[in-house]
Amino acid sequence: MLPLLPSMATALAVLLFLVLTLNVSRARGRYGVKAPSVAGDPAFERVFRVQQNTLEQIVIFLPALWLFARFMSETWAGIIGLVWIVGRLLYAWGYYRGENQRGPGYAITVACSIILLIGAFVGMFIRY
Repeated sequence: MLPLLPSMATALAVLLFLVLTLNVSRARGRYGVKAPSVAGDPAFERVFRVQQNTLEQIVIFLPALWLFARFMSETWAGIIGLVWIVGRLLYAWGYYRGENQRGPGYAITVACSIILLIGAFVGMFIRY
């Protein structure tokens, strides 16, 4: 049986990414940016960058989350994972308002990923 909190964090992260992807589709229509173009109105480009940056970050976050859960703590992995999601939401809302407002959310998500990854390595070395 999979641990509840890391599973919940994973499901919410995937759901968040789906919502951000749908936001890009809506923004394409709103700002008249036809696929495959990714340039246009700066507001569209911010929506697109939120989705792309989240894709870049989720590739680091998900393996780090599960390695931390396996080798350190399932509970703490889930808690840190939920904080990561809050950070991504803050990042998105900030970036949608303007690129200079994305910093706090970005810092939270990067810090969570680093903690998870370092914790996973520490847990591996302690156990083996």
